[in-house]
Parts: sequence; structure tokens; C-alpha cells
Amino acid sequence: MGKYDITTQNGYDFFEVSSAMQKCIRRGMEEEALYWAVELYNSGYGEYVWKRLRIMSSEDIGLANRTISSEIWALYSMYKEQAKKKEDKNEPQRLFLTHAIFILSRSRKSRLIDWALLWAWLTHKFRKLPIPDFAYDKHNERGRQLKRGWGHFFREGTKLEDPADVWKEEDYRKRAMKAIDDPEGMGLF
Repeated sequence: MGKYDITTQNGYDFFEVSSAMQKCIRRGMEEEALYWAVELYNSGYGEYVWKRLRIMSSEDIGLANRTISSEIWALYSMYKEQAKKKEDKNEPQRLFLTHAIFILSRSRKSRLIDWALLWAWLTHKFRKLPIPDFAYDKHNERGRQLKRGWGHFFREGTKLEDPADVWKEEDYRKRAMKAIDDPEGMGLF
């Protein structure tokens, strides 16, 4: 055994079971992943399983399925709510855990978020970026010293990369620019 001698109900090493669950999910082996999740759950580690699943939603899937973390959180919330009902001996909260295992196993995968995390945190103290010029605006002292006001903010500070085509956005942008110059003259409509 390792540093911590924790075993599951069937005598498996806890950390090996946890690793098996995650590696099976990564490989899309849903039945095997479910087996290891049930082993942990039946051994009293249900909350630990959910912690791993929430982490995996970013670590192993991330941008490949942009809503998965919200879905996993929703399933976890339903699991927690259902588990409060102690009178139900059938433990229907297990539905939500099973659902989460299958969603994660079947999802497209990307480790970009984890790779980016490792790179950013490990190299941060060795890098120093300059503040970009467009960041100096009316909201900070350097920008005010440069006499950057609303005009600069609208030209540079609100610039978007890959903007969505949202109905009426440009109309409201123009209204906002006019309102800054003459809020009283804008009226209600």
C-alpha cells in the first residue's frame, strides 16, 4: 500500500480506484467508469466521486463541451437535494451520479484547460508582461493622466474579438454614446 492505506469495500486501493474511474472516463469506457464510481460510492466516497467529476468536466473536457461543467453541477445539485430525503431507501440520487458518468464518458474531450493551467501557473513567476496600451483608460489613473475619456473607451476599451451578431447591440451602443454626451436629451425611447 501507499502512503495512505485506504481501501474500498471490495478491498481495492482507494487511489487506484479513483485513477481507474478517471482514466476510463477519459477513454470513453462508460461501463468500466461506472463500475469504479459505484465502488467508490458504495464505500462511502460519494462526495469524493462528485469532486472528481466536477474537476474532470474542466480538466478532461473543458472547451470540447462548453456547457458540461454546468450540467455536472446541475446533476450534483439534484443528487444533493435527493439525498436529503432519507425516507427513500432506493437512493434515487444514484440516477444523477450515473447520468454524470455517462455524460462525461460520452462527451468529446479536450485537456486544453489543464495544459493551460499547468503552463500559466508554473511559468508565471518567470514571465512579466507589459500592461497593454489599450488598458489605460478613464477607469485607471494612468489612463486619466493620458486624458483618455469616454471616446477612447468606446473606440478601444470596448473592442471585442469575434463579436456575436446580437440584435440591436449596435443600436444600443450608439444610444449609450449619445447618452454620455446628453443623458437628458435621450428621453425614454
